[in-house]
Amino acid sequence: MKYLPKRIILIASGLVFFIGCNNLHHSTKVGDEKGLKDYYKNYFPIGVAVNIHNINGAQGALILKEFNSITPENDMKMQPIHPLQDFYNWRNADSIVNFAVSNHLKIRGHNLCWHQQAPHWLFVDKEGKTVTKDTLLQRLKSHIYTVVNRYKHAVYAWDVVNEAIADDSTQFLRHSKWYQICGEDFIDSAFCYAHEADPKAQLFYNDYNVIRPEKRERIYRLLKGLLARGIPVTGIGIQAHWSVYEPSEEELESTIQLFASLGLKIQFTELDISIFPWEKNQRAKRTGEQDTYTDALKTKQENAYKMVFGVFRKYRKYINGVTFWNLSDRDTWLDHYPVEGRKNYPLLFDTALQRKPAYWDVVKF
Repeated sequence: MKYLPKRIILIASGLVFFIGCNNLHHSTKVGDEKGLKDYYKNYFPIGVAVNIHNINGAQGALILKEFNSITPENDMKMQPIHPLQDFYNWRNADSIVNFAVSNHLKIRGHNLCWHQQAPHWLFVDKEGKTVTKDTLLQRLKSHIYTVVNRYKHAVYAWDVVNEAIADDSTQFLRHSKWYQICGEDFIDSAFCYAHEADPKAQLFYNDYNVIRPEKRERIYRLLKGLLARGIPVTGIGIQAHWSVYEPSEEELESTIQLFASLGLKIQFTELDISIFPWEKNQRAKRTGEQDTYTDALKTKQENAYKMVFGVFRKYRKYINGVTFWNLSDRDTWLDHYPVEGRKNYPLLFDTALQRKPAYWDVVKF
């Protein structure tokens, strides 16, 4: 595969026909050019998380047809892009950025500081001992300056700090290496470094389970504190890894209202609707555990997508981006998490890249 040269994907008429739409609930003319981005052009950008394999062929064509924003799924995270202290691996991230720039897509950068996929070298010195707070913050600053400056011509928004709030309700912040060495200061510092590197970029705090009241309140407390201290945070990224069982309409509306009250921009950054209830801990597939995409589950998913996007449209003045996490059911991350090998069907496009019935529940309004 090619990496650094810019790539321009041409959509031949035959390929557009391949990804055209036929489904049980709706019919359209062959060659219909409208995609998700067009239905929502007066609302907010519609994005998708991609990897290097998505930007070619039929998947690349589908991206260009349906979306006007992309997020690198893994290739801008610390471990993949900065695996060694003196080495950056720009190959995949450059390819994704070049694809987006060539095709006039917006780009969200994901992410600059996270407790997972953080390389071990960050936290130790040459003797293998834990580094000082000053050393770790300097390494964080160097990383953020380097990555943000490389892509400041293309990336309009960054998930600066990802998932810093603890899952354990007895704690406020997650007791990560960042927290153990720096305390809460690493969060303020990361936002300040990102703003210094690109004063024009939108800067987000990004997390999951934001719709759950207990965690939502702690995230609200974090963001309110950042704003009170004058930290340059633009908004909240609500990951939106949801299921056919949650959230309720009331939970979703309450969440939007709470963070809008802070004057923050809101983006739904990692949207998918699993057919299984939420689980956090990784586990093996159980004997006899079913992963059949039944008609009943399809209907639940259609109703969930319809509700969610109805709420998004209702609160459009607060929302400036919605991004799906992965392109299609062909290669969703939920096939591997939390249960390895349990097939999931969380997206609007099936394993053949065709629009699912839920698609029309999203665009018919």
